[in-house]
Amino acid sequence: MNILSVQSWVCYGHVGNASALFPLQRLGAEVWAVNTVQFSNHTGYGSWTGDVFGGAQVARLIEGIEARGALARCDAVLSGYMGDQGIGHAILDAVKRAKDASPNCVYCCDPVIGDDDTDVYVRAGIPELIRDQALPAADFATPNVFELRMLTGMPTSTLDEVKRAVAKLHQLGPRAILVTSVETAETPADCMDMLCSEGGETHLMRTPRLDLQINGAGDAIAALFLFHRLRSGSAATAMAEAGSSIHGLLRRTHEAGSREILTVAAQDEFVTPSRRFAPTPC
Repeated sequence: MNILSVQSWVCYGHVGNASALFPLQRLGAEVWAVNTVQFSNHTGYGSWTGDVFGGAQVARLIEGIEARGALARCDAVLSGYMGDQGIGHAILDAVKRAKDASPNCVYCCDPVIGDDDTDVYVRAGIPELIRDQALPAADFATPNVFELRMLTGMPTSTLDEVKRAVAKLHQLGPRAILVTSVETAETPADCMDMLCSEGGETHLMRTPRLDLQINGAGDAIAALFLFHRLRSGSAATAMAEAGSSIHGLLRRTHEAGSREILTVAAQDEFVTPSRRFAPTPC
């Protein structure tokens, strides 16, 4: 499996490509990583050094990959944080090039916009670019529940409301959707939900809540969902595999008291999750 992953990069810790690359490689995928930024660490620390790359820089790297004939073997394009609109356009051009060269190639858009505890943290214009251009080109999408509300303008206080918002998101383009960090009136206080939708069917998966604030888990679960959806052909199976792995990763991170997710130390969770959770139709 060959995946072109266009995301941010940090030297210290695990977010963006630094969170997605290793789990995919551990599962046996070949990943062509193109970095949209290079920061010393993730911005959750409040200070960092580094640069946001321009769209032209990103486009040149992808052109170099294309010149090797690699796009004809590309199974999927994965995108995450977009530093600016130029990078967004470079990603969409890469998607078109990859699909032209490899007709079975799919595009998984992780529509990074923000979260409930941070609000919007991307630059002006990025949410609109994702909604109006990236999602219509996407086969799969992996928003958190905050991003689902931002992209659809719909409430998500109940499970039925989440399902209606997901149905609206499908209308923008993606045929398989995974929603993370779902918390509705029906979610027990000691749990967290995720929901997937594909082919007119929705499934819910519930995992125990872990008391930790961590960065990069969303980037990892998007990558894992893409991998398992490609391998299994089922969004529900992909959610079960990805969600079980991420829960194990976060549990071990929590037990260690680590500020950064233990992507390397807990790598066995990607291959054989220590606890498996099952999705249920909803």
